[in-house]
Amino acid sequence: MKRREFCKTVPCVALAAICPATLQGTNSNEHSIKEASMSKTITAVQAKVISQKGSCALGHKIGDVVEFTESGVKGKICIHALYSMMPAVFAMLFDAQFPWLKDPETKTHACPDAYNPVVFEITRIREE
Repeated sequence: MKRREFCKTVPCVALAAICPATLQGTNSNEHSIKEASMSKTITAVQAKVISQKGSCALGHKIGDVVEFTESGVKGKICIHALYSMMPAVFAMLFDAQFPWLKDPETKTHACPDAYNPVVFEITRIREE
């Protein structure tokens, strides 16, 4: 089984086994729209600088974009920010859900440098 297929099926199977009552009655129009957009394959995850204070050693500026795909990274990113955001990027690349997010397709991530913080907006990019 391919990695993407495994990541998509196993959590659903586990959820159905744990709480099948939760899965009933979720056919509302709102859920149908979300499911339709979420059924599109994720092609990349994009991290965009939305805030930068102090003096970033790598020189990140607001608007800088880095793109992550299964085959690599496109763009310039500080190794410290990269290392700290990779778990979230990897999870988003394989359609993990973060229940605390208002928009399930976008989350923010702060660089670990507390004196010169750079904040990234991490967004899933789905096929058209």
